[in-house]
Amino acid sequence: MPSWDPDVYERYRVYRDRPALDLMVQIPPHDFNEIWDLGCGTGEHAALLAARHPGARVHGLDSSPDMLAAARRRVVDVDWVLAGVEAWVPTVAPDLIFSNAALQWLPDHQTLFPRLSGALASGGVLACQMPMAFETQHHRILRETAEQGAWASLAASARVIRPTPSMDDYYRWLAPLCGEIDLWTTTYLHALEGDDPVVEWMRGTGLRPYLDVLTDPDLREAFLDAFRDKIADAFPAREDGVTLFPFPRMFMVATRR
Repeated sequence: MPSWDPDVYERYRVYRDRPALDLMVQIPPHDFNEIWDLGCGTGEHAALLAARHPGARVHGLDSSPDMLAAARRRVVDVDWVLAGVEAWVPTVAPDLIFSNAALQWLPDHQTLFPRLSGALASGGVLACQMPMAFETQHHRILRETAEQGAWASLAASARVIRPTPSMDDYYRWLAPLCGEIDLWTTTYLHALEGDDPVVEWMRGTGLRPYLDVLTDPDLREAFLDAFRDKIADAFPAREDGVTLFPFPRMFMVATRR
């Protein structure tokens, strides 16, 4: 997984919170006892799940020590766990597995999603939201920039996101264990402000794998300058200074039989 900077990630918190909240309100009513937030980041959604389900034991799992350090500063009754989803094996079957904008970084979804749904207790819910980022214009420009220039050989080693499988694929992977499956997509139109707002947005997510491998400051800045130029052409600011930034996401809520 790429490294994470909590301060950069939190810069656009309002926009990043909206999909998580849109997902949360679609979770069917249930007496949840065991809840896991996979890829919990700085912990705001695990904390909210704990507040919404005061009788449940809530766990927040993340592979980033920096993100969990920020999460642990919250005064909430949540069990914070430093680990990757790849190695996660719950000792008690969860009633709810929640994941917001994390699983897109993991490979082999045809194995991952049956494993997650298979870990649920009977009647348990898998609620997941993932950016459909690979197919977007800004990620296409990012890949093109990474492939051209003095940084190309190093950038090729970055662990980046993969194409998004179709909703048909996810339904097929979940259907053997889940009786109720709800899948949908939403494109959010973000109105970003400031200098280089798309680049600043991506510093918290899509740029992280490249920044991790481009450790030479001069080479890193040359790469960012090239990316800024291309992004500025593709996402020009309006006369009022606002840059419109469409961002598609996939949602799923599946209930185990």
